[in-house]
Amino acid sequence: MIKGVGHIGIAVRDIEESLARITQALDLPVPPVRDIPEWEIKVAVVNLGGTGLEFIQDYSEEGRFAKFVKERGNAIHHFCLLTDEIEKDIEVLKGRGVEMLDQKPKLGARGKRIAFTQPSVLGGIPFELSEP
Repeated sequence: MIKGVGHIGIAVRDIEESLARITQALDLPVPPVRDIPEWEIKVAVVNLGGTGLEFIQDYSEEGRFAKFVKERGNAIHHFCLLTDEIEKDIEVLKGRGVEMLDQKPKLGARGKRIAFTQPSVLGGIPFELSEP
């Protein structure tokens, strides 16, 4: 069952610069940046009262986030909905005609099971299901 919004995913060219700007603007501590070499991304989450701003820098040439930033610049890439029944919610969405990028949950960057919809579902904006 969908429980609420977990985070907003923001794809950026330079994660350190983006984090410095947002944390200065909001007077927040700079969060740690996690490097995930097997995906060629860096990730950091700024926590805003229970909802995260997830900054993602793709340092590959052809990765999903690298392509996105090349086309659109720094921009919101997706939003994440929390679910305590991810398999069931994937099937419910599929039954409602929602095209899934991930047919089954996979392990995400923060160690939780996740699944993305196709970007076409919302006219170019995918959403992610994630365990809390």
